[in-house]
Amino acid sequence: MSEAAIERAHRRGVCFVLAAPSGAGKSTLMRALLARETALFLSVSVTTRAPRPGEVDGVDYYYMSAAEFSRMAEQGALLEHAMVFGRGYGTPRAPVEAALAAGRDVALDIDWQGYRQLRAAMPGDTVGVFILPPSLKVLEARLRGRGSDDAAEVARRMRAARDEISHFGEFDHVLVNDDLEACIEAVRAVLCAARCTTRRSLGAADLAREMLEGQQDGLF
Repeated sequence: MSEAAIERAHRRGVCFVLAAPSGAGKSTLMRALLARETALFLSVSVTTRAPRPGEVDGVDYYYMSAAEFSRMAEQGALLEHAMVFGRGYGTPRAPVEAALAAGRDVALDIDWQGYRQLRAAMPGDTVGVFILPPSLKVLEARLRGRGSDDAAEVARRMRAARDEISHFGEFDHVLVNDDLEACIEAVRAVLCAARCTTRRSLGAADLAREMLEGQQDGLF
């Protein structure tokens, strides 16, 4: 078996999506996943909103004008996009496609609507995990425990959570975040399995073919 064949046994990257209602622990899970999976690349979204204090262009978001955002959307330069409270948010296509082609996995923190668009744009590359809270009672307690929202805002977030949860069936996997460490490891297991699917191993066919041809020639 040639060294060239071994080198060709690389794989295509995965678009790995975590989605959850507010308060289910998605941000904590994402931070832990990125810390433990150091080869994972976090997609940076574009937005038309102004930077907040301490935010850095190209790190937190790519900040742009509404006209530029519209132009990117019209030209197909965004894999998914949405308007939220009059501000545009989206995932730029070029860096994600470049990462996948190089065999790098891309993590995305988007909602079910973004996931639906991303799945339509890249059906063979996207794997989605939906994170559920142990119960709505626990979710409400977590939201109230933050101390940053008044009762009306907590009620709004709970209504939004029910809507988010109603779409869990669109995702490939669903996990309950009732034990943070166990949930982190379960997310990593899903990522590991996604990396190992047959369709991701672009060079494996050539590698297997050379193995079989060598076997037929009596080399094994």
